[in-house]
Order: sequence, then C-alpha cells, then structure tokens
Amino acid sequence: MMQPNNIGKLEMILAMMLSSTIGVFVYESGQVPLNAVFYRCLFGFMFLGFYAWVRGYLDASKVTGKEWLLMLVGGVTLVVNWCFLFTSFSFAPIGVTTVAYHTQPIFVLLIAALFLRERFEPHNWLWVLVAFSGVLMIVDPFSGGWSDNLILGIGSAIIAAVFYALTTLITQRLTHIKPHLIATVHLAIGTLMMATFAPIKEVPAAGDHWYWLLALGFLQTAVMYILLYGAFQKLETPMIAVLAYVYPVATVVVDYLVYDSAITPLMTLGMVAILFAGFAMNRSIRPLQWWKREQAY
Repeated sequence: MMQPNNIGKLEMILAMMLSSTIGVFVYESGQVPLNAVFYRCLFGFMFLGFYAWVRGYLDASKVTGKEWLLMLVGGVTLVVNWCFLFTSFSFAPIGVTTVAYHTQPIFVLLIAALFLRERFEPHNWLWVLVAFSGVLMIVDPFSGGWSDNLILGIGSAIIAAVFYALTTLITQRLTHIKPHLIATVHLAIGTLMMATFAPIKEVPAAGDHWYWLLALGFLQTAVMYILLYGAFQKLETPMIAVLAYVYPVATVVVDYLVYDSAITPLMTLGMVAILFAGFAMNRSIRPLQWWKREQAY
C-alpha cells in the first residue's frame, strides 16, 4: 500500500500535468480569452462546488466579514490573472508564456516585502535579476527582430503572474478556512464577474467548443484543485515547491508535441533562468554563502 507521502507526490504531479494542458484546451475551444475564463469559472464552480458540498467542505458558519471580503478580493485577482494568462496564449507559444508566468513566486516575495513589510533577503535580488534576464532572453530585444506578439504574450503572462501573486498573499490570510470553500467562492465570484462583461452571446450554441470548455472546467479546474489540495495535506512545503516546476516544464513539452512550437536556444536558456531563479528563491539558496564556504577551504 502506498504511503501518504507518495500518494501526495502522485497527486501533485497529476495536478501539474493537468495544469500543463490548460493552454491547449483554451486555444482549441476557439473562444476569446474572456469567454474561456467565464466558462472555466462556471463549469468549475458547478463541478467543484458539487464535490465540496457532498464532502461537507462548504460550511461557512465561522467565516468572518473580513474573511468574506478577502475571499471576494482574492476571487477578483484570481480571475483577472486568468484573463491575462489566457490572453497571453493568443500572442505567444503556450510553453514560453507559461514559463514567463512562473515568475509568480518572485512577485509574491517582492509584493510581500514592499507592501506587507516582510523581510526580503538581499541575495534574492540576484534571483530577481536572473529571472528577468531570462525574460529578456526569451523576448530577445537585441536581435533586431522584435516580435510585437511575443512581447504582448510575455507581458500578459507577467501581469497575470502579478495578479496570481496577489491572490496567493490574500489566500494565505485565510488559514483556517477549507481551501475547497475558498476555491468555490472564487469560482462563483468569477462566474458573476465575467458574466457582466464577457461576450458570451458570441459563443455558438452548438459545436465541439463545448467539449473543450467543459473539460477546462471539470479536468483543469475541479479535478486539478481536488488533487492539488489532497497533495497539500500530505506534503511538506519544500516538496510542493519543487514539484510545482512540473507545470511549466510539462507545458513546454505539451506545446512542442501538440503545436510543434519552435523554441530557440536563447529562449531555452531564458526559460531555464526563470525556472532556476524561482526554485532558488523558494529554497533560499544563498550563493554568497557558497562562495565564502569555498574560500574557507
């Protein structure tokens, strides 16, 4: 019988693998980003909400007014993040934009330091520099062949990362609330929010797009969240941080296999720089200490 730790690792890897196909399902649905976000919220709310209700996770009797407000703001930032992320898929290769989106751990630390007065270790500035050097390598502004679409795609992904970082920091303050309840509330807020300005009347009444949108809500939202929360309950934070990198790496592979997206050596180097910088910040790697240790020998 598998140990809980191994089950948690499997759940986390499966959740990240599902996440890696989000861009494909959004693109294949043929819908504008705002409509894709609306139906992800709607179908995700229906599926995840039903699961959470059956499991008894929707008890909100102890939620305070301040916590409801935080969930409301967190829902808005999460949905805005999806709007920009899905928009990025329209302009640049899905694998590239997803790796740029993985600057989010860096923005979590930066925002916490700037606005929440949390300590920002000096060595982290090196990793910020490495990450944004990676972004520059992907865009490659010095080649003389600026691509407006690539810049729009990378820019949208980075804006999405900022909003996801805000969502993370807000949700961290809801420690005693079931994550399933938080996610269900976020999806409900997203459904109402997107229904007001997404051009949903333009979606054809019949067509294959419904299969892609339903799968986006069921697999990449409800099932993914269930697996993710199951993993969170079984794994230590460092292991979660490491396994989270399955998502961008798998997305690059999926993008290549499905769309044969060409990735230049410089782009590859840039993506490695972004991923390593995020990993180094998560693991609090201090290169100066390494250097001092080497000098001591």
